[in-house]
Amino acid sequence: MLRHLFKLIWNKKGTHSLLIIEIWASFLVLFGVLSLIVYNVRNYLQPIGFEYEQVWNLDLASNQDTTDVGGKLQRILQRVKSYKEVQSATRTSSNTPFSANQIGNSVTYNKVEVGGDFYYTDTDFSKTLDLPLQKGRWYREGDLVAKFIPIVINKKMEDKLFLEESALNKVIKLDDKSSYKVVGVVDKFKAKGEFMNDHPALFQMLAKDDRWNSNILVKTMPGTDANFEAKLVRDIALMVPGWGIEVSYLKDSRINRHNLTLVPVIIFLIVSGFLLTNVALGLFGILNLNIARRKNEIGLRRAMGATEGKVTIQFLGEIWVIATFSLIIGLLFAIQFPLMHVFDLDSEIYITAIFASIVVIYIIVTLCAWFPSHQASRIHPALALYEE
Repeated sequence: MLRHLFKLIWNKKGTHSLLIIEIWASFLVLFGVLSLIVYNVRNYLQPIGFEYEQVWNLDLASNQDTTDVGGKLQRILQRVKSYKEVQSATRTSSNTPFSANQIGNSVTYNKVEVGGDFYYTDTDFSKTLDLPLQKGRWYREGDLVAKFIPIVINKKMEDKLFLEESALNKVIKLDDKSSYKVVGVVDKFKAKGEFMNDHPALFQMLAKDDRWNSNILVKTMPGTDANFEAKLVRDIALMVPGWGIEVSYLKDSRINRHNLTLVPVIIFLIVSGFLLTNVALGLFGILNLNIARRKNEIGLRRAMGATEGKVTIQFLGEIWVIATFSLIIGLLFAIQFPLMHVFDLDSEIYITAIFASIVVIYIIVTLCAWFPSHQASRIHPALALYEE
């Protein structure tokens, strides 16, 4: 049977070459779309690692003020903590959760170099975001006088930098030759949202007189409304006239980050769905025309005793063989992605997308071929031979 199908396809290789190209192109489009979907779904299913619902971001700008900026930031922080509506507050760098800002650098340990996101925070950062520690502790004010700069890293950084070793109390170096000592490890910190990949992260303690990192994260009591926001902004404006003050909610920033991720994906899905629909319609039209031209063959097979089911299976088998040829060619391209770690993604993402694409392609070609095949199999043999 299979040998007969190959012979039939080879005898009409000119006609079938177009089908092979269409199915090959559809497979590559599906592979790209499904890789993106698998990547985002996989990230979304992983926990974000911290709490954000009641947290506000207070973004301060000193503008033209250059006098004791660090001291003023500390006084503002203490004032914010004094409100009964505030559970906790912490100073941090501008790359706050769900923001577009990013600070990155590389660290080295035993000749292993890893790039990661750097966050500059004070001692209350983990408390404000309910960021649980997996091992060790968060840095304290007393650590500022230690020999090495205290840092906390996430599990992803530990796995990549220290491999099978524990990171606690290890000393690592930055590009500027500064030495850091790991005092704690957190599990995950997906600062750009649920769709973000868990990226290596490092948290470093701010100095008291730091004047550059002017964001304050404020964890408010449940039920705190815009009235407190107005009061907070008004009081800070009286403390530091001329400063820029902007308040945003992390839960709103999270939605914005999701939109930035989902909108391109949705557009890509719509375009890809349109292309695949056109391909499916084209396949249906070509198969319908090809099968209609083979009425004499169908009539002869029916006259020799072939059942409707066998005729249908023959045409379905032909399109399955053609699809297999196309997929083999497509796999030669797709398999390069996991082998070469393109875009630095895990191989499992590409492999899952490959298998899913293969299944979808077989479903599409089967649906496109089944109706004309079934219609052709119901032709009466006498009628088919008479028309010829």
